[in-house]
Amino acid sequence: MTLDTPMSAELTPEAIKAMRRSYGDAGLHEAEFGSDPMAGFKKWLADAAANPVVVEANAMVLSTVNGDQPSSRTVLLKDVSEEGFSFFTNYNSHKGYELSSNPHVSLLFPWYPLERQVIVKGIATKVTRQESDEYFVTRPWGSQIGAWASEQSSDLQSREVLEERYAQLALKYPEGSQVPIPPHWGGFIVAPVTIEFWQGRYSRLHDRIIFTHSNNGWSLRRLNP
Repeated sequence: MTLDTPMSAELTPEAIKAMRRSYGDAGLHEAEFGSDPMAGFKKWLADAAANPVVVEANAMVLSTVNGDQPSSRTVLLKDVSEEGFSFFTNYNSHKGYELSSNPHVSLLFPWYPLERQVIVKGIATKVTRQESDEYFVTRPWGSQIGAWASEQSSDLQSREVLEERYAQLALKYPEGSQVPIPPHWGGFIVAPVTIEFWQGRYSRLHDRIIFTHSNNGWSLRRLNP
């Protein structure tokens, strides 16, 4: 299918350049985090969730690699623990296949209203089936049905085909009934290797503090902006 939709307005290079903004004076100090970046992340996540301008503070950009082709998409963080960052998906999706063949990933939390971002690099592994089962039953009924209806990442003939498949499954598993977890659906947990905290500063002199994990625990260093 091809689309030929005219743009409502043509943006000039000057207009795009003018979109830049100046950041504030809020600094980022090593002492804020101590030796535990996971505790620091939870505090920043709480700050983002408390900000009324931030939409879905737990939204993160997950980047994977297929051969030499990188791929990114937004998913939702569902848990953060000392073991890592957890999310759930269709194992038969593009990201599911890519994670199975290459577990090295990057997670980006873009909290623009706070002039902050966190970048996590780590290794993704599947969570246990029990963990996936336990989370699936907590999902809204519509999301449970959607997990069955969508053959994620595969070609779709039309929106109507998806809607019809959803309607049929809604009849099979009416609201209030127990919807079984699809065999192709479950969670991943990303064990962090590095966690970088970024705070925007004036004159593009941003603060960047990165934690690196090794057998000796976490080490901290500051990076040039």
